[in-house]
Order: sequence, then C-alpha cells, then structure tokens
Amino acid sequence: MEEEEEEEEEEGEEQVMSEVHLGCPPRSTGPCTTHFTFSVPSIDVVDGRSNQKLSLDDNAECSILAEKNNSAVHGNVECSDHCDKDPSSDILTVDNDGDLVVSRRRNKTKKCLTYVMAIKHNITSSLRNVGLQVWRASLVLTDYVLHRSFTSCDFNGITAIELGAGTGLVGIALARVAGSVFITDIGTEILDNCATNVHLNSSWLKFDETEVHVRELDWRESWPPLIGKFDLLSQPRSRYSWTSAEIEEAERAVVLLAADVIYSDNLTDLFFGTLEKLMSHGSEKVLYLALEKRYNFSMEELDVVANGYEHFRSFLNNDEDCGRQNDKLPPCFKGEQIDISEIPQYVKEYERGKDVELWRITYCLRQQT
Repeated sequence: MEEEEEEEEEEGEEQVMSEVHLGCPPRSTGPCTTHFTFSVPSIDVVDGRSNQKLSLDDNAECSILAEKNNSAVHGNVECSDHCDKDPSSDILTVDNDGDLVVSRRRNKTKKCLTYVMAIKHNITSSLRNVGLQVWRASLVLTDYVLHRSFTSCDFNGITAIELGAGTGLVGIALARVAGSVFITDIGTEILDNCATNVHLNSSWLKFDETEVHVRELDWRESWPPLIGKFDLLSQPRSRYSWTSAEIEEAERAVVLLAADVIYSDNLTDLFFGTLEKLMSHGSEKVLYLALEKRYNFSMEELDVVANGYEHFRSFLNNDEDCGRQNDKLPPCFKGEQIDISEIPQYVKEYERGKDVELWRITYCLRQQT
C-alpha cells in the first residue's frame, strides 16, 4: 500500500529529463538500457628491466609502465608501435637503372580494446528520483576515472566510495581496477537499479562483483550508518544495509567520487556535512566531484544564475585560508579545478557542453592556536 501511495505521489510531481538518453525508444520515459562504449589502444610494450613483452589489457599495466613510471622503476619502456623499425631500412638501394628505391612504410593497424557499459536508467523521473537517470557530469567523471586507470596505477587496488551514485556508472567504471568500491545512494528503487547495473557489467568489464557494495547512505544521518538489523529468521531487513566490517573498510577509503549532486543549497549543505564526517574518519581521502551549472532566472538577482553553484563555491577555500590556525573556524575544504579539456573523451555517446566542471577536493582540520 505504501509503495502504491509513493508511486501515485511521484506521478503527480514535476518530471525532469536528462540530456543523456541515447539508444532509447522515441517518446519513451524508460526504463531503458543504454550501451556506452569506450576504447583504448592495445599497445605492446617491453619492460626494459625484465625484457618481458606486455600488453595494454584490462588493468592498464602497459600505460602504467609507460606514463607514470617514466622508465624510472621498470627501466626503458618501449612501445612496439614505435620500436619495430627494420634496421635494414636505413640502407640505400638502387634499381638496375641506378635510380633510388624508396621503401614505403607499411601502415600498421593499431588494435583497440573496446569496452561496453550497459546502464539501465530512466529518461524522465521526479526530482527526488533523478538518480534513475544518467547525467552529463557523471559521464565526464567516468572519462576522468578511465583516463587515470589507463595512464597510471593511482586507482589500482584502492577502496573508494561513490556518493549519490544514481545509476552507479562512475563506481562501475572504477571497479575495473579498484580493490573495493562502495556505491551509495538512498531509496530502494535507485539502489535496486544500481545493483542491476553492477550485475550487468561485472562480466563485460571483468571486475569481481563481490567487491562492489551497493549500500544506502542517507546524508541526513550521522556517520557511521546504522548496522543492519536482523529479523527472526536472521535475515537482514535490507540488502543495502551496512555491516561493521564494511564500515571499517569504507573508512579506509582513499578516494571519494560524486557527480551531479550540486543543484540545491539544502542538498549541498547535507553533502558537505557527510563529506566532513567521512573525510575526518580513517585514512586521508580526496574527493573528485563533477557538476554541471544549470541556469535559471532569479527574481532576487534579476538575472540568470546557476542555482547552487555559488553556495557550493562558498565551501571551498584556498591555501592561505586553510593555513589559518584557529579552533573557532570550521574545518577546511580546499578545492582545485581540473581542466577537463585535457581529459580524453573515452565515452563517445554524449556531448560534454561548456558548463561541466570537475573538482579535486581535500580536507584539513584546523589546529588550535
């Protein structure tokens, strides 16, 4: 009965629609499944120390050798696409008439590894269920996660938490290389959809499904979340409840991820409240946050403004502000904007637009003077 009342209430609410709904039937409101594809060149490289030939595979071992270590750890790293020159090509030859024979370089086809992420989502939803849709900022953050995983080992084997995960797209992309990922949101319908997407992609992206935890995290509640209660049959009331071991593991996370969670001042307050609780517990953490400025006419400003954006920026400080030692000042969040023009667009099925931003946010607790 409660579920029917919720459905009726949602039907009466204003519907919103994301710009990202490719591959779905026309005039459909969902749910549907979009297949996002991304490719990375398959390059053979040689580890100069072991003289072992490697391939750019799912774990991006080759790109780790080639870019991050810059030959410092593994010796001289050579890409076969650039190092397969025939030594005899340097010898000049002539034909019977004495004319120079020009050798023609054969075009080498570069193989690419192509991955597919199948994401079940809605095309429209009520505002409170926007997590059922795919939004542009989540795809930009996915591109960033893929780029880091292809060009470094920074994300290999880490524990990470995605906040306000929606469809789980970003966390699923990270699961390719991470050791453990907590995909969190609120509401059974959204969490069920996350779990479906995790299952859909575990075999295609070759990650261990048991290391991806879909969990409920309500920003209105304190951290740590309540441990799941058990009924008379010793079965958890919700499959999305936390265990004490998972809370301990989550507090060891070093990376937090969030996309499209900045669009109302109240929600931003709750979000940063949760950030403070998470980032002040356990290991040192860094947040990668993607957002899209959405403009509306403000009667107060008598101008078109990006709702919630200035309020979001008010939480961020610079190095000088964070360096001030005063126990009366609140904890400090330091924000550094990342230039997304330097991030390749791996996922092809969307247009980035000009209003998406990506931020790297860290936390520091001020010391008493």
